[in-house]
Amino acid sequence: MKTFRSIVAVFAFAAIFAVSAFAQATATPANPKIGIINTGAFDTKEGITKYVNAMNALEGAMKTEQTALQTMASRLQALQTEIEGYKKQLEDPKLPPAVDKTKLQTTAQTKFEEYQKLGLEFEYKQKDYKASLERREATIMSPVRQDIGNALQEFGKKNGYMMILDASKLDGAGLLLQFDSKFDVTKEFITFYNARPATTAAAVK
Repeated sequence: MKTFRSIVAVFAFAAIFAVSAFAQATATPANPKIGIINTGAFDTKEGITKYVNAMNALEGAMKTEQTALQTMASRLQALQTEIEGYKKQLEDPKLPPAVDKTKLQTTAQTKFEEYQKLGLEFEYKQKDYKASLERREATIMSPVRQDIGNALQEFGKKNGYMMILDASKLDGAGLLLQFDSKFDVTKEFITFYNARPATTAAAVK
């Protein structure tokens, strides 16, 4: 199964950079100033404190449901292993005569029925988990990302950037083949953001 962080990454910063990769309203300068920020660094030990706290809050809110899914997945895997073992025994031409083949088949069928039933329940729980995650993600993470988006606008204008691009999105799309590290202002922005007043503190409780 994917890790919690990997799942939540689906909801990441596309919306922020839809508004935060901006051109200033003034005339384009002869040498436009462009910055690159790796939003993937926000959820790290040296990242944006508010974002990390929000992710931890979201993970905590989903822990019970996530643990239940992991338990079910483990049981499904164990059942699959058992069923494959019974199948191998039943197909073994050297199966000892003393082994009750009918009983073995009955046991295998019972395990298979349990596997099917649990599989359907797991599929339902997965859908329910995804819906619950989307709702809680919107409640907990969206205000924080919106605040980060506002801060990016402020940071860009304050430092005279015509445009700020998301390195992680460009790299993921195969569009970032090489860039000069002097344009990377990730650490600078993180420092700037962490020093700002806590305007979305209620969102991460």
